[in-house]
Amino acid sequence: MAYEKLSIEELAVTDGAAFRLAERDPAWVGPAELTALGKDKLKKRARKFLRRQRKELARLQERLYADDRYSVLLIFQGRDAAGKDGTIKHVMRGVNPQGCQVFSFKVPSKEELDHNYMWRCWKALPERGRIGIFNRSYYEEVLVVRIHPEILQNQRLPHVPEGERIWQERFEDINAFERHMARNGTVILKFFLNVSAEEQRRRFLERLENPEKHWKFSMRDLEERKFWDAYSHAAEDMLRNTSTPWAPWYVIPADHKWAMRALVGHVITERLGALDLRTPELDDEARAALERARTLLRAEEETTPQERKTKKRKKSTKVKAKPNAKAKAKPKASVKAAS
Repeated sequence: MAYEKLSIEELAVTDGAAFRLAERDPAWVGPAELTALGKDKLKKRARKFLRRQRKELARLQERLYADDRYSVLLIFQGRDAAGKDGTIKHVMRGVNPQGCQVFSFKVPSKEELDHNYMWRCWKALPERGRIGIFNRSYYEEVLVVRIHPEILQNQRLPHVPEGERIWQERFEDINAFERHMARNGTVILKFFLNVSAEEQRRRFLERLENPEKHWKFSMRDLEERKFWDAYSHAAEDMLRNTSTPWAPWYVIPADHKWAMRALVGHVITERLGALDLRTPELDDEARAALERARTLLRAEEETTPQERKTKKRKKSTKVKAKPNAKAKAKPKASVKAAS
């Protein structure tokens, strides 16, 4: 068995009521048939599979652009050091940059706080024919904001429902918004990169021990580890309430980067491959114009433009040669008759 035979439904949250985040193993790399190969061989196979997925994704992106009916929105959520940046980089490497947009949403600016919490993401939605990528998104409003209520206070809402009601209202708003987008041709794929506490600790240490990665670490990252259980609860509630048929969540095991990237690439190519993407059909007039262009191009001599220009100039300045004068007839020699 290979990754291409793995059903992406195994990664999806299909039954919110029964979903439990703790039941999803962050170190999972595939079914028993794959793990039996051993880590080294499986790792090699996953990387080879990802290379194929990148080629297929590049082909699908070109058809998406030509079809011009759908847009694609990829949303990546996860804890610090879960691998969001690296996954986007490695999976989307083969896509034409002209057809792809990446947005990373950080702490809201003053202007953004003066609007509703979805506003800054609305502005970044991809147009038809393009792939948009959100590195974090409006889902932070039911994750980090839920853990840190002081952020909610900064939003200056005129009325905040008591207790847990505000989060339920935000789930409803998000689902309605995503349904509106889906009805208008946006394919929404949401990835929750599920990393374990131990793997996060290892990655933080790796950043601290490598001077070239110091810029990636913040003391705030360490502070957020204290809220591990609270984040897990908020993430589980988010996944249970906002995974819908029109915008499903895929929980991707993130402890092994090579497996995580292969699985994300698999989901994207499977979902895009299921679309009825096609190049525009030409009418009779357009086909006739193409045939004329083909005839003209085939009629041209296989010479460079400069050679054709030189030949044309010589032809226009050619002077007809004067005819040669008729050769004078030589007089016949007279032979005297012998007397």
